[in-house]
Amino acid sequence: MVSSEYERRIAARFATFDQDGNGYIDREDFSGAAKALLAEFGTTPRSDKGQALYGGAEAFWQGMAGIADRDGDQRITREEFVNGAVKRLRDNPDRFAEIARPFLHAAFAVAAPDGEAAVEDLARVLRALGVPEDVARAAAASLDGDGDGKVSEAEIIPAFARYFTVPQ
Repeated sequence: MVSSEYERRIAARFATFDQDGNGYIDREDFSGAAKALLAEFGTTPRSDKGQALYGGAEAFWQGMAGIADRDGDQRITREEFVNGAVKRLRDNPDRFAEIARPFLHAAFAVAAPDGEAAVEDLARVLRALGVPEDVARAAAASLDGDGDGKVSEAEIIPAFARYFTVPQ
């Protein structure tokens, strides 16, 4: 049986996706995240990078809806999110990484055109997605394992998946 503590921690992750705070996750939350990232980095939506980010956001939404939208209403409630994460992703965080990969890859291209993101740029990404300043800075810094001030895409994707599927 899944512990209620695990469910509580996963439920807390829900707010990260519910960008507009309306109590459910939908397609607009994902496109809103893309829009916020593009604005933060001064990238136009019609650029190749902008289009890739919106495409990645749509793919991420479709993957999440496929896992968690149990009633098919194109909205993921907090309960659906918890059940989707607990039942479908807990034992397979790599599945979540695959769902998120197109969006994260495109976001990384916006934030790190040279192939490595500065820790500060990663913190900017997190802040644009609604993560509080202190949490964004700490999370970004924690990914810089070698202390060189840079984080690779290969480090970000599994860390993102662990955050949303493993409550520690």
